[in-house]
Amino acid sequence: QVQLVESGGGWVQAGGSLRLSCSVSGRTFSSNTMAWFRQAPGKEREFVASQRIIGTQYYADSVKGRFTISRDYAKNTMYLQMNSLKPEDTAVYYCAAAAGGSIYNSRSYQYWGQGTQVTVSS
Repeated sequence: QVQLVESGGGWVQAGGSLRLSCSVSGRTFSSNTMAWFRQAPGKEREFVASQRIIGTQYYADSVKGRFTISRDYAKNTMYLQMNSLKPEDTAVYYCAAAAGGSIYNSRSYQYWGQGTQVTVSS
């Protein structure tokens, strides 16, 4: 059974930083594209960042230059380093695995974590 567990969310002032972690059980981590999505109240879930097995990274324009996705294969863990946070980054952040189609589409992913709340105050 595949399980994804996020951690690291919290409250931070604008301009601050947080690092999210996603711990993955099973072989899914080493054999699939991994990604971060987020969902703000009243909005659809949106793509944040992803990393393919070969290491290629993709970012939403809104986070490019501020967020960095990474994977530690020894620990089966994915990270999202978030710097220069803005109030508009406030959302529940989800990690996802196993994209069967477009990496930008949440419907492509087979496995999801439960989410972790990130709140950025102005």
